[in-house]
Amino acid sequence: MTGRQPLIGLSAYCEQARWAYWQSPAVLLPANYAEVVAAAGGIPVLLPPLPGVAATVDRLDGLLLTGGGDIDPGRYGAQPHPRTGRVSVPRDAAELELLDAATAAGLPVLGVCRGMQLVNVARGGTLCQHLPDGAGHAPAPGTFGSHPVRVAAGTRLAGILGANGDGVDVPTAHHQAVDRLGEGLVATAWAEDGVIEAVERSGAGDPFLLAVQWHPEAGADPRLIGALVAAAAARMSLYTRERD
Repeated sequence: MTGRQPLIGLSAYCEQARWAYWQSPAVLLPANYAEVVAAAGGIPVLLPPLPGVAATVDRLDGLLLTGGGDIDPGRYGAQPHPRTGRVSVPRDAAELELLDAATAAGLPVLGVCRGMQLVNVARGGTLCQHLPDGAGHAPAPGTFGSHPVRVAAGTRLAGILGANGDGVDVPTAHHQAVDRLGEGLVATAWAEDGVIEAVERSGAGDPFLLAVQWHPEAGADPRLIGALVAAAAARMSLYTRERD
C-alpha cells in the first residue's frame, strides 16, 4: 500500500479489568484483533461501546465487529435462554449504530463471531441461543477449538479463501448461531452439522459486507482480515481520486 494506511475501527467492550494495583471497568479487546489488522496494513482504532460512537464512521475506512458476549434476545423478539449470558445492552446499541452508519457510508464491514450474529440481527434475522453441548463449536471456556467448514463456490468468501466448494479448518469458540437469515444476506459456509458459519451481502457487486462465525484473528490464516483492509484501502483510494 502507498500513502495513508486505512483506519479500521474495532468494536471494543467494557469489562471489569485488573492491572498493577488497579481494578476498574475498562474498554478492552484481545490484542490479536489489533495485531492482525496492523499486520495486514491497516491502523486499528478501538471503538468503545458508548452512545454516539457511530460518529467515528466518517473518519474510518473499514469496520471490524468483534466477538464477545451474547446479544440481547429482545433485539430479535425472543425470551432469554437459560444459557444466554454476558448480555450488554449498551454494547448492543453502540454496535448496531456503528453497523447502520458504516453500511450507510458504504464502509467495508467484517463481522467475527458475535459480529456475525449482530449483522444478522440488524437485518431482522434471529439466533439459536444455545447449540447442543458437545457439538464441537464451544470447547473448554477460554480456549479455541477447530472444525472444518464447507464454503459455497462462487461467493466472496470462496474468492478470499480459495475454497470453491471445499472445506477449510477454522478456529471456533461460540455457543450461539444464526437461525433465520436476515434480509439481504446469503449463507456462504456451513459446519458439518449444518450450522451457518458465514454470511455475506446477497447482491453481486455490493460493498464488502462479510461475516464469519469463527475467529480468524485467533488462527494462522490472515486472508479474511487482509481482505477487509484491502477493501478499505480500495474505497479510500476511490474517494481520494474523486476528491482530486
